[in-house]
Amino acid sequence: MNGASIVRLDVERMARRGGGPIMSVVEPLEPADPARDADAADARLAAAFPTGGEPTFAAVYDRWSPLVYSTARRVLLDSHEAADVTQEVFVSAWRSRASFDPARGSLPGWLLTITRRRVADHLERRTRQADPTDTPAEDSAHAPVDEAVDRILIADELGRLGEPPATIMRLAFYEQMTHAESAEALQLPLGTVKSHIRRSLQRLRDRWEVDRGAL
Repeated sequence: MNGASIVRLDVERMARRGGGPIMSVVEPLEPADPARDADAADARLAAAFPTGGEPTFAAVYDRWSPLVYSTARRVLLDSHEAADVTQEVFVSAWRSRASFDPARGSLPGWLLTITRRRVADHLERRTRQADPTDTPAEDSAHAPVDEAVDRILIADELGRLGEPPATIMRLAFYEQMTHAESAEALQLPLGTVKSHIRRSLQRLRDRWEVDRGAL
């Protein structure tokens, strides 16, 4: 019998047969994966969004409005404008929800597409108010938005990794620690740290391709 197996005393069968306890082997439960569970919940929410009613929309807002607001806030550097952008994005998303196709991209990527346009509109409006004769190039308005989207996507994904992968990746990304330094700081085997980093980078690449493809 495998040491990882769970041994259960079948008391009901013992009482029914009048004999001693019968030991049955139950397959070990698969460890919980918070990131995978969150992905599954997000996928269900995204699938329901195009035809969902107000409860679905409220759930989408609760889940991704912080992402939209943070993206707008980092570019515009103004909380009031960021709040306005967030409202505009979700009003637009609600009105055009039937056009969202989960097979073509992720829902946060689609929302960030709308965010990118709304933030660019606000930046252009600022420029025109400062100098009505100046018309900024489209790329110059979108560039800071794209950079903010990239940063937000990384931060959002790191927050979904669970522990210890999230901490390991933050040490690598933000603290610039080597694998060995992270292993020592967290008192984890070096091989464990390397495995977490490899799997986490793959998740980031997969998410990056989906969300950037939707922009």
